[in-house]
Amino acid sequence: MEALLCSVAADIISTVEFNSTGELLATGDKGGRVVVFQREQESKNQPHRRGEYNVYSTFQSHEPEFDYLKSLEIEEKINKIRWLPQQNAAYFLLSTNDKTVKLWKISERDKRPEGYNLKDEDGRIRDPTTITALRVPVLRPMDLMVEATPRRVFSNAHTYHINSISVNSDYETFMSTDDLRINLWNLEITNRSFNIVDIKPVNMEELTEVITAAEFHPHQCNTFVYSSSKGSIRLCDMRASALCDNHSKFFEEPEDPSNRSFFSEIISSISDVKFSHSGRYLMTRDYLTVKVWDLNMESKPLETYQVHDYLRSKLCSLYENDCIFDKFECVWNGSDSVIMTGSYNNFFRMFDRNTKRDVTLEASRENSKPRAILKPRKVCVGGKCRKDEISVDSLDFSKKILHTAWHPYENIIAVAATNNLYIFQDKVN
Repeated sequence: MEALLCSVAADIISTVEFNSTGELLATGDKGGRVVVFQREQESKNQPHRRGEYNVYSTFQSHEPEFDYLKSLEIEEKINKIRWLPQQNAAYFLLSTNDKTVKLWKISERDKRPEGYNLKDEDGRIRDPTTITALRVPVLRPMDLMVEATPRRVFSNAHTYHINSISVNSDYETFMSTDDLRINLWNLEITNRSFNIVDIKPVNMEELTEVITAAEFHPHQCNTFVYSSSKGSIRLCDMRASALCDNHSKFFEEPEDPSNRSFFSEIISSISDVKFSHSGRYLMTRDYLTVKVWDLNMESKPLETYQVHDYLRSKLCSLYENDCIFDKFECVWNGSDSVIMTGSYNNFFRMFDRNTKRDVTLEASRENSKPRAILKPRKVCVGGKCRKDEISVDSLDFSKKILHTAWHPYENIIAVAATNNLYIFQDKVN
C-alpha cells in the first residue's frame, strides 16, 4: 500500500508551461519527471480543427539528492519549467528543483549513420587488423526518436529553495530565485552566477520577509520584479546598480485596519507575480485575491478580483489543515484581457478585465469528456443551496488547482488538478 501511495504522490503535477508558439506543453511532477506534449498538425479532412496534444517526450529531469553538509534530503520535485525561444530544429527548456537548474535539449532523430570504419554496426570496436578498406558512412532512415539530453547544469548557487526561474528577453541570461536571494546566470556559463538581490539580514532573527516569486520584464532586459511574503512587489533596474538592493518602484496596497486579523499577514503573502504580455501591467496572486497593477501607479492596484471570498470565514480551519499556505499561480491570456487562477474543489476562476464578468469552472473526470462544454459552477454560503450550487461546507480542499497555463495566442488552457492534466479550448476553435 505504501509503494502505491508513493507512486501516486510522485505523479502530482507541480508546474505547467506552454512554449512560445504553443505547439508544445510541458509539465513537471513531484517525481522529477518532465512530460512534453506536442500539438497534432491540422488534418486534411478536418482543416478547422487543430489537433489534440499528445505525449511527445518523457524524461527524468531531476533525481533525489542528499546534502551531506546539512544532512538534508533534496527533493526531485520540479518547481518550475521555462522554455527558451526556438532558434533551430531543437527545443530547449530550463527545469529546476529546490537547488539545481538544468538546461535540456529536446531533438528529433529519424536517420541513423551506418558503415563505420572503426566500429561494427553494434558499436563494438573492430579489430584494426581486419580493416582493409575505407568505407563512407551513410545515413539510413529509421523510426522517429525524440531525445532529451541535459546540456547544462546550473548548481551550487542557492542555500535556500529555488521558487522561480525566469528567462530574460535578451535570451542570453536567466535568473533563479530562492527565499532570500536572486541570481543571474548566463546560459553558456554554469560555474558562476551573479547575485543581483540579497535580502538576507546579518542576524537571521531580524528576518521579516522572504522572496516568493520573481520575473523578468517581457521586453526590457534590464528590468525585473520580485514579490514578498509581506504582500509587496519591488521593481528593480539592473542599470541602476550591480546589486539591486534598492528598488526603483515599490507596489503595496495599504491594509484596511477593519479587516485586520490573525491571518492577515499569511493571506497577504504573494504566491505568484506575472508581467502582462504588453509589459504594462503586473498581476499578483495572494491567498484570496488576484490584483492587477499598472507599472505607473505604485500606490494601489488597478483592479482587484476576489477568487474565493467565501473562504474568509474558513481561515481558521484552513490554517489548521495547512491549506492557507497553498501557493496558487495566475496567468494572462494572449491579449491580456482575461486572467485565470485556481481554487479548491478542482475549481478554477476566469476574470474578463473588459466586461468585468467572471466565471468558475471545474476540472474533473465527470465533465471532461471530449467536446463536452463546461458548465459554470457556483458556491453558496449559508442557508439553502440551489440545485446547481455547491455549499462552501462541502468543498474538497484536497482537490486544488495550483498550476495553470494559457496558450500564447489561442484560447487553449492547461489546468493541472493534482495528478491529472486537463486541456480545454473554446468551442469556436
